[in-house]
Amino acid sequence: MPKPDKRIDAMIAKSADFAKPILIHLRKLVHIACPDVEETIKWSFGAFEYKGPLCGMASFKQHCTFGFWKVTLIPDPKGILQEKKDDASGSFGRITSLKDLPADKVIIGFIKAAMKLNEEGVKLPAKKIVPKKPIPVPDYFTKALLKNKKAAAAFEAFSPAHKREYLEWITEAKTEETRLKRQATALEWIAEGKGRNWKYQRK
Repeated sequence: MPKPDKRIDAMIAKSADFAKPILIHLRKLVHIACPDVEETIKWSFGAFEYKGPLCGMASFKQHCTFGFWKVTLIPDPKGILQEKKDDASGSFGRITSLKDLPADKVIIGFIKAAMKLNEEGVKLPAKKIVPKKPIPVPDYFTKALLKNKKAAAAFEAFSPAHKREYLEWITEAKTEETRLKRQATALEWIAEGKGRNWKYQRK
């Protein structure tokens, strides 16, 4: 039997008092359902693996979450499971007490169903990537580019993604003053062949 991960012990210990019994209980159920489960930490959350990602749990200031990696593929005739909507939600929604959880046997059943998916090598369907429509170049930016030949040439050579980053940044400015400042900075960076997020790119 795999050993418990001390990092999850630490995560539970640091959690709010209301969260501790919830996390301890969920962890216990995972081990009951899957004795061979392996514990780890992913994205600062407690994670459980069995022949691949299985499920995970986390605690926040006022609630906990527990989620299955392949929640959309788990049989759920009673509609208990929820598809993750954001980083602070999970398969059982926002959990504030043990009363918010389904019955133990129900949770164990879901865990075993998730295990079976991994045992059978079932993969999540690939997400369809819908290409974004190109953003039209505003007249004011076109005129600014015409006054800076170096920036104009570099911008023309940019990929659609790089162009979009700059155009979104400029057009989403809330005020005219902010827009002009961003435009001036953009022209400077573009002339140097830099992408909008060049500061964060690995050298």
